[in-house]
Amino acid sequence: MSVEALFNPRSIALVGATDKSGWSVSTLLNLRTHGFSGPVHLVNPRGGVVHGSPAFRSLSEIPSPVDLAYVMVPTAAVLGVLKEGAKLGIGCYVILTAGFGEAGAEGARLEAEIAGFARENGLTILGPNGNGYINAAADVTPYGLPIPEPLLRGSVGVVLQSGALASSVLGFAQARNVGVSLLTSMGNESVVTVTDVVDYLVDDPATRVIALFLETIRNPAEFSRVARRALLAGKPIVALKIGRSRLASRTAQAHTGALVGDDDVIDAAMRQLGVIRVRSLEDLIITSGLLAATGPLPGRRVGVVTPSGGASEIIADRAEDEGLELPPFSAATVETLAGIVPSFGTVQNPLDVTGYVLVDRTLLGRALETVTADPGIDLVMLLSEPPRIAPADPAPVLAMYEASARRIAESPVPVVVVSNVLTDVTEFGRQVQRETGFPYVMGGIEHGLTALGAAVRWSEAHRRALTGAGPAGRAAVGGASWVASGGAPEGAHGVWAEHRAAALLAAAGLPVVPSETAADEAAAVAAAERFGYPVVLKAAAEGLGHKSDIGGVRLGLSGPEEVRQAYREVVAAARAHAPDAGVLVQPQRGGGIELLAGVVRDPAWGLTLAVGLGGVWVEVLRDAALRVLPVDAGEVRRALSELRGAALLDGARGTEPADLDAVADVVAGIAAFAESLGDDLESLEINPLLVTGSRVEALDALITWRPPPS
Repeated sequence: MSVEALFNPRSIALVGATDKSGWSVSTLLNLRTHGFSGPVHLVNPRGGVVHGSPAFRSLSEIPSPVDLAYVMVPTAAVLGVLKEGAKLGIGCYVILTAGFGEAGAEGARLEAEIAGFARENGLTILGPNGNGYINAAADVTPYGLPIPEPLLRGSVGVVLQSGALASSVLGFAQARNVGVSLLTSMGNESVVTVTDVVDYLVDDPATRVIALFLETIRNPAEFSRVARRALLAGKPIVALKIGRSRLASRTAQAHTGALVGDDDVIDAAMRQLGVIRVRSLEDLIITSGLLAATGPLPGRRVGVVTPSGGASEIIADRAEDEGLELPPFSAATVETLAGIVPSFGTVQNPLDVTGYVLVDRTLLGRALETVTADPGIDLVMLLSEPPRIAPADPAPVLAMYEASARRIAESPVPVVVVSNVLTDVTEFGRQVQRETGFPYVMGGIEHGLTALGAAVRWSEAHRRALTGAGPAGRAAVGGASWVASGGAPEGAHGVWAEHRAAALLAAAGLPVVPSETAADEAAAVAAAERFGYPVVLKAAAEGLGHKSDIGGVRLGLSGPEEVRQAYREVVAAARAHAPDAGVLVQPQRGGGIELLAGVVRDPAWGLTLAVGLGGVWVEVLRDAALRVLPVDAGEVRRALSELRGAALLDGARGTEPADLDAVADVVAGIAAFAESLGDDLESLEINPLLVTGSRVEALDALITWRPPPS
C-alpha cells in the first residue's frame, strides 16, 4: 500500500478536537509550531470555539478539501467518521482512538469492520490506537504527544510498534544529536503496516537509515521483501525486536527442533536480510546515527587514535568482541608518528597520543592525519566529543573543532568519532557541530563499538547483495546436481527412520553411507562381509527415532559372531518399542568430524536450516548456526564460520582439515532437497554428517512429515 499521500497532506482536519483532551491540545500545537503551512480544521460535534478557533460540527461543513483526517472520537463513532469522510473523498486517516483489537473480542470486531470498510473504499489508515507521525523532513506533525524541543531534522526514519516509547526514542535521538526524517507510531496496523512504511522510507530521498522497534513481525514474507529492497538500495535497517524467550521445539523427533527457537529464526532471518539487530533503544539510535553519517564502510581494519591509554585497552577488547581488526601500523606510519607522539608514549594501534594533548592542541589532529594515510587501514576511530559548556569566548573552541572537522572531511578513509561515555550532547555541543561541520559522535565506547561492528557487517552484506552473492542459487553435490523430488513421496506420513529417509536422500543424489536391511542373522553376516569389517548394526522401524537411546545401535563389529550377537541384541531392544523392527547393516566409518545438518519448519518463516557440531553431543553443545531457506553454498560457508567449533573444521591439533567447499555444497544440497519436498515436510535431519577431508557422507537420517489437515 502506498503511504505517500498519508505522510504528505496539504490540509488536515482534527476530528474530535476538544479543549478537554491533552491529545487534541498537543496535536494542534505540534502542527502550529513545527512548520505545517496548510490549513488545520477543527471538528467538534457541538461546534463553537475549540483551542481558541471556530470549530466545524462535521467534516461535511468544512468548505475546502481535506487530505488527512486525524480522528480522536470515541471508539464506537470512528466508523461513522470514516463513512462521512469517504463520501467527501478524504482518503487518508490517522486514528488515535483506542479500544479496538487490543481491548478484547468486541474491539477486535470493530477493528475488523473498520479494516473491511477501508479495503472496500481504498482508504489509507494509520492506527487505530496510535499517536500519529512526525514527518520532520516535510514539516508535517500530526502527532498526539508533546514533541521535545528542538525537533532535529535529519535522515533517520523511525518506525515504532510502541506508541509509549516514541517520545523516549525522540528524546534520546535529540540528546545524541541524531535528526529524524520521519517518526511514526504504528498502533494496531489494521490497514497500514510496518512494511508499508519501510517501503516508503526506502524510496524517500530524505531518509538514509531506517530504525525499527518491533514487537512482532506480522508478515515475514513482506518483511523479507522490503528488507531486501533496503539492502540493495544501500539503506540500512536497524531493528530492536523484543520477545527473545525460547519456546518448545518444533518436533520432538529431530534434534534440530531443540536448536531452533522462535527468536533464533528471527536472528537468522535478519542476518541473511542484512538487517542489523540491536538489543537496546540506545543502540538503535546510536547505530542508526552512525550509518546515517557514514553510509557503507570499506572494511573492518580499524586504526584507533585516542588521548587515553585506558580507553585504548577497552577499545581493543571490544573490537575483538565485534570482529574488528586492529592491524599494526605500517613502518612509514610508525616512523612519522614517532616524530609526533611524546617520547613517553608508545606508537602502536590503538594509538594513545597521551595527555600531552592538553599542552599541544595540534597533537591529536596531526596523529589523526598520519593514521588515516596508512595503507593498511580501512577506517579510523577517533576518541573525541563536542564540548559541553560554552566558554566566555567560544572562538578558539570553534576554530579547534573546525580544524578537526576539516581533517576528517579530507581524510582518504572514513573517520568515526566516539566519546568515552554515553552523555547528552549539550546545546553548545550541537552549536559547535552545526557551525564547524564536526561529525556525528557515537555515545560511549561500549555503544560505539557495538554500532561500528554492526555497521561493518551491514556494509559487507550490502556489497554481497550488490554483487548478487545472496541466497539465490541452488547447490551442486559432488560436482553433480542433486535430483529434485517434485514433492513428498505419495503416502508420506509420520516419522521415517533411517532406512527410508536415507534411501530418499540417496535417490536424490545426496551422499549417504551404503546400507542393507537384514531379515535375519545370516543376511546380516552376508551384508557385513560384502561391505567389509568393521560394520555397524542399527534398528530399523517406522516411527523409531533416536535408536541409540533404546540400545538399538552396535558399533565396530569385526566378525560374523559379533554380527550375530549384535543382531539378536538390537532386535530385542527395538521390538520392545516397535514389534516389526528390523536391522540395518552399514560399513563402519571412523575419524573425521561429525556435523548435524537439519531442516525444520518454522510456523512463521518456513523451512530453516541448522548446521553445527553433531553426533551425540548436539543438544549438549548447542553449537549451531541457523539460516532461513533458500541458501546457497556461500551462505552455508558463512554459517560454518560462525560455529564456536569452527576451528575443528580447519584441522585443529593436527587433524585433517575439512574441505569446506565440499561441506557447503552438500549442506546446501540437503537444504534445497528439503525445499523440494514441499509443504508436507516437517523436518529433515542428518546426524551425523561425517566430514573426512573432502569426503562428506550422511551416516544417519530422520524425516518427519506434517500430519494431514484435520
